[in-house]
Amino acid sequence: MSINVELTGKVAIVTGAGRGIGRAIALALGKNGAAVVTAARTLEQIEAVSQEIIQAGGKSLAVPCDLSDEKQITALFKTVEDKFGRLDIQINNAAIGLYGQLAEFPTADLDRLLSINVRGTYLCCQQAMRMMIPQHSGAIINISSVVGFKGYENQSAYTASKHAVAGMTKSLAVEAQAHNIRASLIYPGGVDTDLVTAARPDLDRSLLMQPEDIANTVLFLLSLSDRCAVDEIYIRRRSSSPF
Repeated sequence: MSINVELTGKVAIVTGAGRGIGRAIALALGKNGAAVVTAARTLEQIEAVSQEIIQAGGKSLAVPCDLSDEKQITALFKTVEDKFGRLDIQINNAAIGLYGQLAEFPTADLDRLLSINVRGTYLCCQQAMRMMIPQHSGAIINISSVVGFKGYENQSAYTASKHAVAGMTKSLAVEAQAHNIRASLIYPGGVDTDLVTAARPDLDRSLLMQPEDIANTVLFLLSLSDRCAVDEIYIRRRSSSPF
């Protein structure tokens, strides 16, 4: 079951759109009428997603972008501004997962993880705000994780990055409110993606949520009237413990 929301005329960027949750979100936005800019490091993957949107009658543009490179992030938003002249929806989904015991975790891996998950997300929020503030409208949705408020063994670096995404979103939401921009945070629990199965190979994949479940959560946030806003959503697999 999917949620339907009218997004015709809206322009969206989805980072990490080549696979998993990002792919599902991009397809859902395209199905509901948004012009979707798919962004990720692997051009072949995002081109395939954009073609799927176009073949279904939608509009899409694939723009390769490595979030560890500020120049590529700037170029991504410049392309969107030149092509569409506006930005209505920013989905910051791209992230990498590197795991290991804190006492033995390589500094190089920590730096790379933080450069993408935290710095890259921060810079995307910054660029999105610069486009949305003159419009006095927009929605920024950051994808954190259940580890954005919990901790698991062998995930200290990844957990730190997702706590950081949560923290920056909370401050961003306050700043954005003055400009009629909504900033929201999604904490997904176990989703059937490569990242989750690498971190938690012990999980029964048949009980995991699907990427489409997170895409529907994004659509729900975008379906809200101007009278309300949702700051954060924790969505978990039904087999896990409540609260």
